[in-house]
Amino acid sequence: MIRNVIFDMGGVLIDWDPSVIVARLGLSPEDSALLRREVFGCLEWVAMDHGIMAQREGCERICRRLPPRLHEAVSSCVFDWWKAPLCPIPGMAELIRELKSLGLGIYLLSNAASTLHEYFDRIPASECFDGKLVSADVRLLKPQHEIFEVLFERFSLRPEECFFIDDNALNIDGAYAVGMPGAVFFRDFSRLRSELRAAGIPVRAE
Repeated sequence: MIRNVIFDMGGVLIDWDPSVIVARLGLSPEDSALLRREVFGCLEWVAMDHGIMAQREGCERICRRLPPRLHEAVSSCVFDWWKAPLCPIPGMAELIRELKSLGLGIYLLSNAASTLHEYFDRIPASECFDGKLVSADVRLLKPQHEIFEVLFERFSLRPEECFFIDDNALNIDGAYAVGMPGAVFFRDFSRLRSELRAAGIPVRAE
């Protein structure tokens, strides 16, 4: 019986689009493309999410690869992207509140820097969450099985009683490997609700 639903953040609770973040900086098309390539998804970005590199160090290393005119933009991407308005995924807050009303536990498991704690309460339905685990805080990343084990231990959860929603199929595969069922979120709420009902969670049909 499913008693808890675990949510990823980027691509599930909020839209995560580096192109939008960079577009706000008003750079030339060439500099925008360079910034997207050298900042988002680089080894330093992953290491910051992993918690094995401080954001200041990551920013400095990225800047070494880029011309001085872009250093301020790099700093904005690393330290301040979340200070702009967040873009919630339409319909997700309503689903979370519905799940909460059914008596399920609601948790977050996200690959993110520790700054997530500073903006999480700006995400609609954040008040419904019973706990959150951020990768940088524990120096682990999805889909490593250890991060799932930390989640279960920290919140006294049984994997077979949890359902995991993530937009990355590899992370869902990692969850299944440790005994937690789940579904890839394709921004299709009819499909997601159908998958939740198939798991025994009586959400309404879309």
